[in-house]
Amino acid sequence: MLKSLMVAKAKEELEHEIHEKEREKHKYLAERAPSVNLNHMSVAQLQDLCKQLHDKIDLVDEERYDIEAKVLLNTREIQDLSIKVLDLRGKFKRPALRRVRVSADAILRSLLGSKHKVSMDLRANLKSVKKEDTEKKRPVEDSDWRKNVEAMSGMEGRKKMFDAAKAPAQ
Repeated sequence: MLKSLMVAKAKEELEHEIHEKEREKHKYLAERAPSVNLNHMSVAQLQDLCKQLHDKIDLVDEERYDIEAKVLLNTREIQDLSIKVLDLRGKFKRPALRRVRVSADAILRSLLGSKHKVSMDLRANLKSVKKEDTEKKRPVEDSDWRKNVEAMSGMEGRKKMFDAAKAPAQ
C-alpha cells in the first residue's frame, strides 16, 4: 500500500513538473519572440523584417556553434581525464620478489593442506650412477711427442689435418 502511494505521488510530481516546464517555455518564447501581424505590412516592411530575422538567426547560429564547440571541448577533456583516472587506478607498485627455496613437501602442503600426509623424497626414486674412472678408459701413449710433430709436418701432415677438418663438416 505504501509503495503504491509513493508511486502515485511520484507520478503526480512528474506531471506537475512537465506542466511547469511547458509554462516556462511559453513564457520564454513570449518574451523572446513576440507575435507578428503581417497583414498590415508593406513589401518593404516585410523585407526589413526578413532581414532582421535573418540577422537574429545568424546570431543564434553563431552562439549555437560556440556552445557546441565548448561542449565538444569539455567532452574531450572529460574523456581524457577519465582515461587518466583509469590509468592511475591500474598502476601500482609491485613489490620486489625474492626467490625462496621451497621443498616439494612444503609445496604439496600448501596446495593440498591437511590432506598431504605422504612425504615425498624425490632423491630416493633416482637411480644411482657410479662415477667411472675416466683415466682407466683413456689409453696412455708413451710415444715420443717429436714423432707426432714430424708426422704432421710436410704435405702428409697437412693433408691429414685438412681431411680431419673436412670430415665433420660432411
